[in-house]
Amino acid sequence: MIIKQAELETVCGVTSTLPGHDAPEFAFAGKSNVGKSTLINGLMNRKNLARTSSQPGKTQTINFYRINQEFYFVDLPGYGYAKVSETEKAKWGRMIEKYLATSKTLKVVFLLIDIRHEPGTNDKMMYDWICHNGFRPVIIATKLDKIKRSQKDKQLKLIRNGLGCDGDTKIIPYSGLTKQGREEVLMLMEEEMGSGAEEPQETEDDREGSAEV
Repeated sequence: MIIKQAELETVCGVTSTLPGHDAPEFAFAGKSNVGKSTLINGLMNRKNLARTSSQPGKTQTINFYRINQEFYFVDLPGYGYAKVSETEKAKWGRMIEKYLATSKTLKVVFLLIDIRHEPGTNDKMMYDWICHNGFRPVIIATKLDKIKRSQKDKQLKLIRNGLGCDGDTKIIPYSGLTKQGREEVLMLMEEEMGSGAEEPQETEDDREGSAEV
């Protein structure tokens, strides 16, 4: 899959009405500062369309990015940031729950877990919550470049066991530095949309052009 066009189309707050459309959606959930914006930018080949920040808890809305005028990336609010009030956490939780329960075109929920650490209580709750809403999450193990290559299999097993995943649950390691895992994620999306058309191979010109913000 080649992503040639990406734009932030809709931003939904607590009281907003979620957009209605027929295009497929792919949602991204994860703890604050797990690398959601970095992943989304990497998938879109953009530098900062999805705003990254060193301060956790910045994504307080549901952001809809329209891709190639064909489908959407949906960036859900980060969870588990300790300095946010319980009231705010509850609001974000209701936003996520409303989205998962009402989206008619949601294909896959990607749950991001930091590969360096065992999943926390909030990660496990989110995993179970996504499953409860009828979806089988695809796990993206972020920050792959932060560990040694020899540690990867051990850390992936830690994530699988920590979440209680079955053997069929897909876990994709991802590096924001090298973009390792990007093509696997995009291929999975293409399969979910049922595209049987053969894509032209991405050229160097395509990569350079799509990297512009």
